[in-house]
Amino acid sequence: MKNIYKTIVLSIVLLSGITEVTAQNRTTKTVATKKVSVKRVPSSKVVYKTPKSKVATVRTLPNKTNIKYNGQNYYYSNNKYYTYSQGHYVNIMPKVGFKTRVLPQNFVKVNFKNHNYFQSQGMFYIQSGSDYEVVDPEIGTIVYELPSDYEKVTIDGQTYYEYGNILYEKVQDNGARAYEVVGFIDAN
Repeated sequence: MKNIYKTIVLSIVLLSGITEVTAQNRTTKTVATKKVSVKRVPSSKVVYKTPKSKVATVRTLPNKTNIKYNGQNYYYSNNKYYTYSQGHYVNIMPKVGFKTRVLPQNFVKVNFKNHNYFQSQGMFYIQSGSDYEVVDPEIGTIVYELPSDYEKVTIDGQTYYEYGNILYEKVQDNGARAYEVVGFIDAN
């Protein structure tokens, strides 16, 4: 009878995944045994659960701030960035390299490998002099929340979460659900 219990327990442990201890921040992270290294993926390999996303526009923005960067006008309102097109404001994510003097109000500090990121609405910033610059986070960076309009995608049969061309995998970090950056989608 003890052998049956041992067999069942061992099977459950093997099927549920491996536990790896990250020495850098002494957290325990449970990852699936079929983990795939993603890094950079062409957009042609990404299958979205919802093939077409709806683009939401608004006609007016309350208390907007105009930010001009590389010849493009960005408008900041309600912790989001917009561009103006055909009489409407369209919510967009500024490109990597975009700089602003002030972080969004709802930012969260994320520390990874001696980098201090400021994350808000799916964007990662680093301090660059007196400005904050939009950057791609490093592979392995962990966040505890994704923006509400993230999308589920599959790549080679594996499910990931995508927001702003950043790919995340759901993991457990210190017993809490978290999302680890595993790659980026390259536009064709």
